Amino acid sequence: MMRRRQTILTVIALALACAAVIGYKLSARWHSTGAILLPRPSCDPSVEDCTIPLPRGGQLRLSIAPRPVRALQKLSIQVEIAGMKAKKVEIDFDGVDMSMGYNRPVLSGDGGKFSGQATLPICITGTMTWKATVVVTTENERFAAPFHFEVAGR
Repeated sequence: MMRRRQTILTVIALALACAAVIGYKLSARWHSTGAILLPRPSCDPSVEDCTIPLPRGGQLRLSIAPRPVRALQKLSIQVEIAGMKAKKVEIDFDGVDMSMGYNRPVLSGDGGKFSGQATLPICITGTMTWKATVVVTTENERFAAPFHFEVAGR
C-alpha cells in the first residue's frame, strides 16, 4: 500500500515537473520579441506619461490611464511615436518577479498614434511590480521599450 502511494506521488511530481518545463519553454517563445531592447527609463507610467528616445532619432511616449493603475481595472493605453513610422505596436504586460501569463494586446493606430485597452490580473500577494514592454515594429526593425511600475494589491 505504501509503495503504491509513493509511486503515485512520484508520477504526479514528474508530471508537474514536465508541465513546468513545457510551460517555461512556451512562455519564453510567446514572450520573445526578437527586438532591440531599449534601456528602461526611470519614469513610472502609473503616475505620469513616459518618454523614451528611439534608435536613429525620434521618441516614444507611453500614457496609461486611469491613474493610479489598479488590477482588474480597464486601462486605456496611448503610444505616440515621433521620428519614424510604425507598422505595428503591441504592449506586453508581465510581472517583474512573477510571470503572469501572456498579456500582449495589439494597439490600433495610424503609424504615429496608437491606442488600445488592457486589464491587469490581480496579484494575491499584495503590491506587485509590473513590466509594460512596448514592442514597435517598423518597416525594417523591431524594438522593445520596457517600463516598470507598481500596482497596489486589493
